Amino acid sequence: MVRICRFSGVRPERSEAQAIAAVPYDVVTADEARAIIAKNSKSFLRVSRPDAELPDIPADDPRIYDRARENFAALMNSGQMLRDSEPAMYVYRVRQDGDTFLGIGCCLDVDDYRNTSIRRHELTRYDKEEDRTRHIESTKTHNGPVVLLYRDAGEIFTFIKSLITPESVPDAEVKTPDGGVHQIFRIADPAHLDRLEKTFASIPALYIADGHHRAKSAVNVADRRIVAGQPADGEVSRFLGVMFAHNKVKIHGYSRLLVNLGNFTHDAFIENLEKYFEVRPYGRVNGREFNIRPKCPKPENNHIVHMYLGGQWYECTRLIDKKAKPLEALDVAVLQTYVLEGLLGITDPRGDARLQYLGGARPVADLEKLVDMGQYQLAFAMQPVKVETVLSIADSGGVMPPKSTWFEPKLLSGLVVHTFD
Repeated sequence: MVRICRFSGVRPERSEAQAIAAVPYDVVTADEARAIIAKNSKSFLRVSRPDAELPDIPADDPRIYDRARENFAALMNSGQMLRDSEPAMYVYRVRQDGDTFLGIGCCLDVDDYRNTSIRRHELTRYDKEEDRTRHIESTKTHNGPVVLLYRDAGEIFTFIKSLITPESVPDAEVKTPDGGVHQIFRIADPAHLDRLEKTFASIPALYIADGHHRAKSAVNVADRRIVAGQPADGEVSRFLGVMFAHNKVKIHGYSRLLVNLGNFTHDAFIENLEKYFEVRPYGRVNGREFNIRPKCPKPENNHIVHMYLGGQWYECTRLIDKKAKPLEALDVAVLQTYVLEGLLGITDPRGDARLQYLGGARPVADLEKLVDMGQYQLAFAMQPVKVETVLSIADSGGVMPPKSTWFEPKLLSGLVVHTFD
């Protein structure tokens, strides 16, 4: 059983949505956020990344969280953001690169996270978790949606889709620099809301696709109130989520970049790699595509990793062990075991400075450029993980290696905000 709730969201005044909506706080650095804010003083990054405005003080200084609260209050007091007069849910539609993604925005219950009705597939880092926890406590908002998936045979998606007609006017519409269009449609009909709540009450689980730190931090805020003997029910026990059907999202691979080959020369590295993989020159790739298409016969029977080294692409394959557990059968797990740790000694893929990651919604040419410029010596382009694999691992209580999945769509912050107190 999953509990979803309607709520009175805080949203940009329609004419302000384009200026206010911002990319998620965790996809830009403080310097990048500062540059965006310099061009657009209304950007919601002033709330979600307040450290961009205070570069000369420590990242965990209380003044940073005070600034976030002040900036959100300024948006409200100026009338640029307004609270809906009655509880609602929100259809979130994204059109990008020929695809249309349709989700339903609502509040979720922290108890469902605690009892694993809301399931994770990644670990959280304490420093990032603590940052978002303090941010939520200070602003008394959940201002970046957690993206979740639900298993659907089609009935739920069809109903959500029916809530929007060709005549429906979005309550907010934002065009992004990459050509995407993000739209919000407020759903306030009590009959529709009742049906949505009843429908999701029959679903055994939701799965976090994006926003593991946001979800855990929301739980932390409620838990700390309990420890302090303060009320921890009502809106503080809920957090903002947007739910998508599991078969209506996309996953890209998450590329790995290595600063160097350790003690190996180019030839010695390939020679040692061949102890674990068949390594074949691939030839030219389509640099505009996000994924490299396998050339090996029966790719479904193989682990497949594409490697860029010395100006050349290679296809590295290894037969899948049919007896392997789901986590062990992931391409990223095999790469970590035999190559990153086995050959290069990278035992901490989260913290080793030699290893960096590039999100999958980037063309292959970006990987080539980073290596050709000398910033990195080697790149591994990964194949996307199947959505069903992610859900199965979450069902078993497993945790995937870091940076295993890049889900789309990526949602904007500031289009709908949930508040408490």
